Amino acid sequence: MVSVTDTRKAEPRPGSRSGHAAGVIRRGRLASPLTRRVLMVNFLSVAMLAGGLFYLDQFRTSLVEARLAALKTQGALIAGALGEAALSGPLERLALDPELARHIIRRSVAVTQTRVRLFARDGTLVADSRDLADAGREVEIADLPPPADEVAPLRFAERMLEWLADLLPGRGNFPPYREAAMQRARDYDEVVQALAGDSGGRLRGAGDGRLMISAAVPVQALKRVLGGVLVTADSRAIDSAVRAEQLKALVVIGVTFAITTLLSFFLARTIARPIRQLAAAADRVRAGHGRRVEIPDFSHRRDEIGELSGALREMTDALYERLAAIEAFAADVAHELRNPLTSLHSAVETLHRTGDAAQRDQLLAIIDHDVRRLNRLIGDISNASRIDAELARAELERVDAGAALRAVAAMARQRGGDQGPRIEAGAVAPEPLVFLGLEGRFGQVLQNLVDNAVSFSPADGTVRLKAWRDAGRIFIAVEDDGPGIPDGMAEAIFERFYSERPAGEDFGQHSGLGLSIARQIVAALGGEIRAENRLPDGAPGPAASPLGARFVITLPAAERDPKAAPNGR
Repeated sequence: MVSVTDTRKAEPRPGSRSGHAAGVIRRGRLASPLTRRVLMVNFLSVAMLAGGLFYLDQFRTSLVEARLAALKTQGALIAGALGEAALSGPLERLALDPELARHIIRRSVAVTQTRVRLFARDGTLVADSRDLADAGREVEIADLPPPADEVAPLRFAERMLEWLADLLPGRGNFPPYREAAMQRARDYDEVVQALAGDSGGRLRGAGDGRLMISAAVPVQALKRVLGGVLVTADSRAIDSAVRAEQLKALVVIGVTFAITTLLSFFLARTIARPIRQLAAAADRVRAGHGRRVEIPDFSHRRDEIGELSGALREMTDALYERLAAIEAFAADVAHELRNPLTSLHSAVETLHRTGDAAQRDQLLAIIDHDVRRLNRLIGDISNASRIDAELARAELERVDAGAALRAVAAMARQRGGDQGPRIEAGAVAPEPLVFLGLEGRFGQVLQNLVDNAVSFSPADGTVRLKAWRDAGRIFIAVEDDGPGIPDGMAEAIFERFYSERPAGEDFGQHSGLGLSIARQIVAALGGEIRAENRLPDGAPGPAASPLGARFVITLPAAERDPKAAPNGR
């Protein structure tokens, strides 16, 4: 056992985990695995929110498709107007009138704000709204914003969003948009398709991230294709709207990221820091010598950390109490063994010096008595030292207190025979009195109490064993007709090596551990044991002469076994 005065610092043993544990405890918060896990979990939710930015970019595709459908509708309207009002020539040579066609196109683009081109049936370009005077174009004067008004972080964020969007599937794989100086219908696949009598549409890349959206519709009259209308528009308005929403979402995500980071560090600090403090205190308990280490108290938190702190504090208190009990037990054992050893030493020394045969016989009797006393002490001490370990490892079973009481009473009758007091075990409740325990150890408790009651009862007395159940607890009582318990000694008789024996009994016949072992076993089973005097009915307590002693055991009753028979255990 380590001396309590040894205050030297313990060195880590080879293979010990203390050095690693101390290293972990000394690390900063950022290196804490718990902090990293909290950040990772919280950042995952932010990352999922950030994925919504790219969902908006995917939503752009649906907007482009809707714009293409709108262009087809506009083209169909213009083609219908041209097929009705821009015709010239006889029916057999019916054709489009260029002047009327340009007039209709000029009026239509003023409303649609799109570029409209008309191709003849031979593929030549008849009209282009971009080249028509007053084709929906008005000159407006507006002040340009100063260059300094552009917010650099937002522009950088916008460029990053564009770069990331280009990495997505479906972006950047459109054919480029090219426009020849002398445009022909064959330059545009959708126009060729329209001249063949079918509507068509195409998406092309404009080279700066924009898309050119075009739709071609045939111009028909009298079920004859007279030309094709090509309506085009770029995706600038769609891109601007989507990018504006993405930037707004990016601001929200940035604020969310910052708040999440701060809250994650706060959460990790409120969890990891007290755990590190508890771990450091536990390490000091392990390495401490000669001093008591207090575990930090976080019970005010009312959470799992508080429960852990309370459990560690209770465990540490139990550990120190166990160490103190071991020290006291060792001191008591040394004291109790020293008495017979001193007697043996004195008898052996005297035996060598004496020549008187009678005195030698007396000394040999003393030696034999002390040896048997040592044997009893060592056996009881060994038994007491094994009880805690056995109860901690053993699996509890359902024990019927009434059956155990009757079995111990029968064994006591067999040992006593016709000698000694009468053993009665009739006052036992008829229903099963079941608790969770160890049948062998519980039998040892009853045996110790019955032996103690038999040793104090007169030969014509009675030892009564009773058991009953009340309010979810089981009570077992052992009564005798002896002299009772001396005043103020109801607790002292349970102390180790305490021995208060009947008059006339040889000294050393008992080790004084029987009642102490009984209380130790009962406490391990979650119960308690007490001693009291039996007093006459109606007599005043302290002044009345006791009729004998009574030991009462209280144990928590076990829940009913659902597998048992209706009237069984």
